[in-house]
Amino acid sequence: MTLITTPAGVLWIDECGVGEPLLLLHANPGSPADFEAVVPVLAQHYRVIQVSWPGYGHGPAPTPPQSASAMQFAELLVHLVVSMDLRNVSIVGNSVGGYAAAWLALCHPERVKAMVLVSPGGFATSTRWTNAFFRFMSREWVARFMVRWLTYVYLRVSSPVVKAMRQRAATVYRDPVCVAVNAAVWRSFMDPAYDLREPARRMQVPTLVVSGRRDPLVPVDDGVVAASCIPGAHHIVLPCGHASFAELPDLFLQVVLPFLSHPPAVPVLPES
Repeated sequence: MTLITTPAGVLWIDECGVGEPLLLLHANPGSPADFEAVVPVLAQHYRVIQVSWPGYGHGPAPTPPQSASAMQFAELLVHLVVSMDLRNVSIVGNSVGGYAAAWLALCHPERVKAMVLVSPGGFATSTRWTNAFFRFMSREWVARFMVRWLTYVYLRVSSPVVKAMRQRAATVYRDPVCVAVNAAVWRSFMDPAYDLREPARRMQVPTLVVSGRRDPLVPVDDGVVAASCIPGAHHIVLPCGHASFAELPDLFLQVVLPFLSHPPAVPVLPES
């Protein structure tokens, strides 16, 4: 693991493989280890860089932990890529990691070669129900109880990596700092800045949106919205839950590797 200091804070990363850079961005909660099933194959083709969001994995929590947000993670990612001077970057981002990937593509499209957004956040239609759920999950006592059991709801296909993800989630609820980070990130989903639907129409990066047919957190309809907002984006639905790379790693690689190897051209937007 390597500690990278940026103007926006610090991030821990782990690297393996050789080639053009490929960022792997996990969800909330989560860990770089969530990608364990696909890293060995990806590292045969790319310089794989796994990012640990603050407060999870090896990442130090923000100060105070209640200040954590999806927008903060995205800003840290932008500074990380600039600080490391990464170019021709491919990205696989899950959930809040997908939000951060999209934000990077908006800020520095010249640095991003292609991105795969797995059940990405930032594209849901705001409703009374979604806001009530985010508000519910933003309470630390709720997050402490729910973080462990929610994995059984949104991870729908069992695998060794999924079992390990559930075990790691069980440790989060025992750590008050991790609980505070988890609740704060849920709270940030209600911030208008989290809504990418309109900004995404300016994106000029080849994008594949991967939805899980059985994902209750970011349902297929949200994936359809994401793909419709991002110019030229492709959308595929896999028979799993929220983390296809962990639940169905072989199928995930079968879909994702060809896309990353030969990303399709993006329609040129008319000048405004």
